[in-house]
Amino acid sequence: MADGLKLGLYGLHRGSSADPDTMARRARLAEEAGFESLWVGDHIALPAGLPDPPVQPRMEAAIALTYLAAVTSRVRLCCGVIVLPQRQPVLLAKQLASLDVLSKGRLTVGVGVGYVEPELRALGASLADRGARTDEHLAAMRALWDEPVPSFHGRFVDFADVIQRPLPVQRPHPPIVVGGESPSALRRAVRSGNGWYGWDLDPERTAKVLADLRAAAERYERPAELGELEITITPPGTPDLETARRYADLGVHRLAVQPHTMEGSAIDDLIATVADTLIEKV
Repeated sequence: MADGLKLGLYGLHRGSSADPDTMARRARLAEEAGFESLWVGDHIALPAGLPDPPVQPRMEAAIALTYLAAVTSRVRLCCGVIVLPQRQPVLLAKQLASLDVLSKGRLTVGVGVGYVEPELRALGASLADRGARTDEHLAAMRALWDEPVPSFHGRFVDFADVIQRPLPVQRPHPPIVVGGESPSALRRAVRSGNGWYGWDLDPERTAKVLADLRAAAERYERPAELGELEITITPPGTPDLETARRYADLGVHRLAVQPHTMEGSAIDDLIATVADTLIEKV
């Protein structure tokens, strides 16, 4: 697996996995099966009437990953993705640094701008300012993680002469993965991300977005210290071996697979299927 397509599991924060014993059992099962990472999403408060049922239990992302850190020892722990404009970045930087320490350096931080207007509004953000907030919050968090005596002066965030400890184990900070397909998201990934995350993309759509990402890489300067942009995709279903290899041939580094439902035994079935058909085969 080290040189092949990495396989992650998405969804242990939701539905039937919100039961703590079930979440712990499934996390250990996935780790033992050879999954490289566990991915959780981020919604705080959803309006009624969405196709994705807001009444389904969803654990808060940082708390869910902290719990998963305590019941596993090797698997990476990933946010796919935190809705950054609706978070207070000074507090979030502290939470994520603490999580990186408690997990002994296993955290990956995925960020996105969000799209659910009532949720953004309930948390003090808006559709109009979500992109600007995301860029600013990310820069502020990096200052807290990277600078000896950090300071930041922006439109939404302002601080000076404050220090956070502990620092993240991973230096200068945990890997940052940018989600989203908009031109602004692709720019953000190229200029400041360690990775890019695409949601619910089949191989054809993946090829199109990766072409857009390459075009963005030609347009924007990427700092040399960031290295290669790691590509993670959540496919729309459980891929077979041939389909997984198609993703790999496109330049995808990781598939974060999700079950067809978050209820019942679907996640257990998915873990078993991926272990049998994909792990150590791609």
